[in-house]
Amino acid sequence: ISYLHNTWILHRDLKTSNLLLNNRGQLKIADFGMARYYGSPSPKLTQLVVTLWYRAPELLLGTERYGPAVDMWSVGCIFGELLTKEPLLQGKNEVDELSKIFELCGIPTEETWPGFKRLPNARSLKLPKNPISQGSVLRAKFPFLTSAGADLLTRLLSLNPEKRPTADEML
Repeated sequence: ISYLHNTWILHRDLKTSNLLLNNRGQLKIADFGMARYYGSPSPKLTQLVVTLWYRAPELLLGTERYGPAVDMWSVGCIFGELLTKEPLLQGKNEVDELSKIFELCGIPTEETWPGFKRLPNARSLKLPKNPISQGSVLRAKFPFLTSAGADLLTRLLSLNPEKRPTADEML
Protein backbone atom coordinates (compact mmCIF):
# COMPACT_ATOMS: atom_id res chain seq x y z
CA ILE A 1 0.00 0.00 0.00
CA SER A 2 2.86 2.33 0.83
CA TYR A 3 4.40 1.69 -2.62
CA LEU A 4 1.06 2.31 -4.36
CA HIS A 5 0.40 5.56 -2.51
CA ASN A 6 3.97 6.79 -3.03
CA THR A 7 3.45 6.30 -6.78
CA TRP A 8 0.07 8.15 -6.65
CA ILE A 9 -2.14 5.07 -7.06
CA LEU A 10 -5.28 4.37 -5.06
CA HIS A 11 -6.31 0.69 -5.01
CA ARG A 12 -9.94 1.50 -4.07
CA ASP A 13 -10.98 -2.11 -3.47
CA LEU A 14 -8.84 -3.50 -0.66
CA LYS A 15 -10.47 -6.46 1.09
CA THR A 16 -9.37 -9.86 2.34
CA SER A 17 -10.39 -11.62 -0.88
CA ASN A 18 -7.99 -9.34 -2.79
CA LEU A 19 -5.03 -10.39 -0.65
CA LEU A 20 -3.04 -13.41 -1.79
CA LEU A 21 -0.74 -15.31 0.57
CA ASN A 22 1.56 -18.01 -0.79
CA ASN A 23 3.14 -20.95 1.04
CA ARG A 24 6.30 -18.91 1.67
CA GLY A 25 4.35 -16.26 3.60
CA GLN A 26 4.55 -13.67 0.82
CA LEU A 27 1.55 -11.35 0.69
CA LYS A 28 0.44 -9.86 -2.63
CA ILE A 29 -2.37 -7.47 -3.48
CA ALA A 30 -4.67 -8.47 -6.35
CA ASP A 31 -7.49 -6.98 -8.45
CA PHE A 32 -6.49 -3.53 -9.60
CA GLY A 33 -9.69 -3.04 -11.62
CA MET A 34 -10.78 -0.07 -9.47
CA ALA A 35 -7.29 1.42 -9.07
CA ARG A 36 -6.75 5.00 -10.25
CA TYR A 37 -4.02 7.59 -10.33
CA TYR A 38 -4.72 10.55 -8.09
CA GLY A 39 -2.93 13.82 -7.55
CA SER A 40 -2.68 16.86 -5.35
CA PRO A 41 -5.14 18.42 -5.23
CA SER A 42 -7.34 15.34 -5.53
CA PRO A 43 -9.34 15.12 -8.75
CA LYS A 44 -13.07 14.40 -8.69
CA LEU A 45 -13.55 10.64 -8.48
CA THR A 46 -16.62 8.44 -8.16
CA GLN A 47 -17.63 7.45 -4.64
CA LEU A 48 -19.09 4.17 -5.96
CA VAL A 49 -15.91 2.21 -5.28
CA VAL A 50 -14.70 -0.23 -2.64
CA THR A 51 -16.76 -3.26 -1.61
CA LEU A 52 -19.43 -2.06 0.82
CA TRP A 53 -18.04 -3.69 3.99
CA TYR A 54 -14.66 -1.98 3.45
CA ARG A 55 -15.93 1.41 2.22
CA ALA A 56 -14.82 4.53 4.10
CA PRO A 57 -17.48 6.77 5.66
CA GLU A 58 -16.55 9.74 3.47
CA LEU A 59 -17.37 7.66 0.38
CA LEU A 60 -20.70 6.60 1.87
CA LEU A 61 -21.40 10.27 2.59
CA GLY A 62 -20.83 11.15 -1.07
CA THR A 63 -17.44 12.85 -1.25
CA GLU A 64 -16.04 13.25 -4.76
CA ARG A 65 -12.54 14.25 -3.66
CA TYR A 66 -10.55 11.72 -1.68
CA GLY A 67 -7.14 10.17 -1.45
CA PRO A 68 -5.14 7.41 0.24
CA ALA A 69 -7.25 7.59 3.42
CA VAL A 70 -9.97 5.50 1.70
CA ASP A 71 -7.46 2.65 1.28
CA MET A 72 -6.29 3.07 4.88
CA TRP A 73 -9.89 2.71 6.13
CA SER A 74 -10.05 -0.57 4.19
CA VAL A 75 -6.76 -1.65 5.83
CA GLY A 76 -8.39 -0.99 9.22
CA CYS A 77 -11.39 -3.13 8.24
CA ILE A 78 -9.03 -5.92 7.12
CA PHE A 79 -7.07 -5.64 10.40
CA GLY A 80 -10.30 -5.99 12.39
CA GLU A 81 -11.40 -8.91 10.23
CA LEU A 82 -8.13 -10.76 10.76
CA LEU A 83 -8.63 -10.37 14.52
CA THR A 84 -12.29 -11.46 14.63
CA LYS A 85 -12.17 -13.96 11.72
CA GLU A 86 -15.23 -12.31 10.16
CA PRO A 87 -15.87 -9.02 8.34
CA LEU A 88 -16.02 -6.18 10.83
CA LEU A 89 -18.80 -4.06 9.31
CA GLN A 90 -21.32 -6.23 7.47
CA GLY A 91 -23.90 -3.69 6.28
CA LYS A 92 -26.79 -4.80 4.09
CA ASN A 93 -26.83 -1.52 2.15
CA GLU A 94 -25.15 1.90 2.33
CA VAL A 95 -27.44 3.25 5.08
CA ASP A 96 -26.97 0.12 7.19
CA GLU A 97 -23.21 0.24 6.59
CA LEU A 98 -23.04 3.83 7.87
CA SER A 99 -25.10 2.79 10.89
CA LYS A 100 -22.67 -0.05 11.67
CA ILE A 101 -19.70 2.31 11.24
CA PHE A 102 -21.23 4.83 13.67
CA GLU A 103 -22.02 2.05 16.18
CA LEU A 104 -18.38 0.95 16.18
CA CYS A 105 -16.56 4.23 15.58
CA GLY A 106 -18.84 6.79 17.19
CA ILE A 107 -20.98 9.57 15.79
CA PRO A 108 -19.18 12.30 13.84
CA THR A 109 -19.31 15.84 15.18
CA GLU A 110 -17.87 19.10 13.89
CA GLU A 111 -15.13 18.73 16.53
CA THR A 112 -14.13 15.18 15.56
CA TRP A 113 -14.59 15.61 11.79
CA PRO A 114 -14.73 19.28 10.74
CA GLY A 115 -16.82 19.82 7.62
CA PHE A 116 -18.43 16.37 7.47
CA LYS A 117 -21.90 17.99 7.43
CA ARG A 118 -21.08 19.55 4.06
CA LEU A 119 -20.75 16.15 2.37
CA PRO A 120 -23.70 15.51 0.01
CA ASN A 121 -25.26 12.59 1.89
CA ALA A 122 -24.59 13.99 5.39
CA ARG A 123 -27.40 16.54 5.07
CA SER A 124 -30.04 13.83 5.34
CA LEU A 125 -28.49 12.08 8.36
CA LYS A 126 -30.43 12.01 11.61
CA LEU A 127 -27.72 11.67 14.25
CA PRO A 128 -28.21 11.17 18.00
CA LYS A 129 -27.51 14.19 20.21
CA ASN A 130 -25.15 12.33 22.61
CA PRO A 131 -22.31 10.88 20.54
CA ILE A 132 -20.38 7.91 21.94
CA SER A 133 -16.59 7.79 22.10
CA GLN A 134 -14.86 5.71 19.43
CA GLY A 135 -12.12 4.31 21.63
CA SER A 136 -14.41 2.79 24.25
CA VAL A 137 -16.47 0.70 21.78
CA LEU A 138 -13.43 -0.48 19.82
CA ARG A 139 -11.59 -1.32 23.05
CA ALA A 140 -14.57 -3.36 24.27
CA LYS A 141 -14.76 -5.27 20.96
CA PHE A 142 -11.01 -6.02 21.00
CA PRO A 143 -10.05 -6.38 24.70
CA PHE A 144 -7.14 -8.71 23.82
CA LEU A 145 -5.29 -6.06 21.76
CA THR A 146 -2.24 -4.38 23.20
CA SER A 147 -2.52 -0.64 23.66
CA ALA A 148 -0.38 -0.15 20.51
CA GLY A 149 -2.68 -2.46 18.51
CA ALA A 150 -5.81 -0.74 19.83
CA ASP A 151 -4.32 2.67 19.00
CA LEU A 152 -3.47 1.59 15.44
CA LEU A 153 -6.93 0.12 14.83
CA THR A 154 -8.60 3.22 16.32
CA ARG A 155 -6.54 5.51 14.08
CA LEU A 156 -7.17 3.42 10.94
CA LEU A 157 -10.92 3.49 11.65
CA SER A 158 -11.04 7.21 12.38
CA LEU A 159 -14.16 8.73 10.84
CA ASN A 160 -12.15 11.81 9.90
CA PRO A 161 -9.95 10.82 6.94
CA GLU A 162 -7.39 13.47 7.97
CA LYS A 163 -6.78 11.55 11.23
CA ARG A 164 -6.03 8.19 9.60
CA PRO A 165 -2.36 7.26 9.38
CA THR A 166 -0.68 7.03 6.00
CA ALA A 167 0.73 3.68 4.93
CA ASP A 168 4.24 5.02 5.63
CA GLU A 169 3.21 6.14 9.14
CA MET A 170 1.59 2.79 9.79
CA LEU A 171 4.80 0.96 8.89
